[in-house]
Amino acid sequence: MTTAILAAKRGLIDFHRAARELISWRVLVPLALLALAWVAPQAGRIMVDTIAEAYLQVSVFVAGTLVLIYGIERLFRFNLADMLQAHPRTQVPVAAFLGALPGCGGAIVVVTQYVNGQVGFGALIAVLTATMGDAAFLLLSQEPTTALIVFTLGLVVGSIAGWLVEALHGPDFMRRQTLADGDEAERRARIGRRPRQTTRLNPLWIALMAPGLVFALPIAAQVDPNQWFGPLAAYEPVTWLGFAGGVLALLMWSAYLTTEPGQISHAPCKTANPNDQTSTPPTLRSRVINDTNFVTVWVIAAFLLFELGVHFTGADVGSWFSGWLVMTPLIAVLIGFLPGCGPQIIVTGLYLTGAIPMAALLGNAISNDGDALFPAIALAPRAAIVATLYTGIPALIVAYATFFLMH
Repeated sequence: MTTAILAAKRGLIDFHRAARELISWRVLVPLALLALAWVAPQAGRIMVDTIAEAYLQVSVFVAGTLVLIYGIERLFRFNLADMLQAHPRTQVPVAAFLGALPGCGGAIVVVTQYVNGQVGFGALIAVLTATMGDAAFLLLSQEPTTALIVFTLGLVVGSIAGWLVEALHGPDFMRRQTLADGDEAERRARIGRRPRQTTRLNPLWIALMAPGLVFALPIAAQVDPNQWFGPLAAYEPVTWLGFAGGVLALLMWSAYLTTEPGQISHAPCKTANPNDQTSTPPTLRSRVINDTNFVTVWVIAAFLLFELGVHFTGADVGSWFSGWLVMTPLIAVLIGFLPGCGPQIIVTGLYLTGAIPMAALLGNAISNDGDALFPAIALAPRAAIVATLYTGIPALIVAYATFFLMH
């Protein structure tokens, strides 16, 4: 009888755990958008156009960039962690270079090695200063020249900041001792959002992405591919293709769960330990799909926040910010202190719509640490806080220097 009661309790606990996994707050996002479209049909049309724009002007280019980056990583299979440890004098510039790469993968490699005690605090400052996180993909797809300027500035400022910190405090400032189980720290920094049975949708995702890339190229050249369809142009087939792709990305994202607070999913496969039986490195295809969906959702959020905000308030957002223009760089830098890439993508989206100036974008790009801050907070919280505050100093200097030069 006792055994039966214990088994029943275990079954009830498992049921509750499964229910919590199935009912994620993320599911509320598409439901909320659907409800808004039902209540306000005009807002519904805005959402269709905005989601299609986010997908065709950003997501397809993000996917292409990720295929290139992850493909090169798989092809050459070089171990950046070993290189950083073997060449301590080059840690700072190499860390800044890895941070300047689009996305959070390079930054997470450096943060993981700092947590393991393999690199110094200067390298941590360099990589966190240089990284723009996933917001870099949005900027790269819309304004590649500006993105190149931001990446170069991040590399230079990150290197200088890292060297200055090492000169001020020494290379061993806040250095952690190598963990007894370094693989465990690496695993904890790497494991993150895992898909629940969304792999069956991958072929559909690819089927929408392939023609989306074909149509995105003329759209980038200010050509409307809807006109290619003759009599069907009035039905806007390309727009609806983009909307379908954006909605699919949103639905697939809503099926992902965070297994533990502070975990992330953008770490590159090269950090995987083949002896670690607790997790399996994701395939190239799944990495591209997962990370593209993540960026797509936040890009959609940024675009909808702007477009629906203007629609419902009738406000001229650009003129509203102009009244607080001198404060926008400071606000953008403070937003950069928030962990994760979502808020930073919103800031980049506001810049692309003309709502905030270039100075604010630069301040946010330097101060934000992207998803790389999560493993640092989880495993070295004191160092993470100090490093974040340190990145705010060059961010404010660059932001306000740019602001006063351009105004």
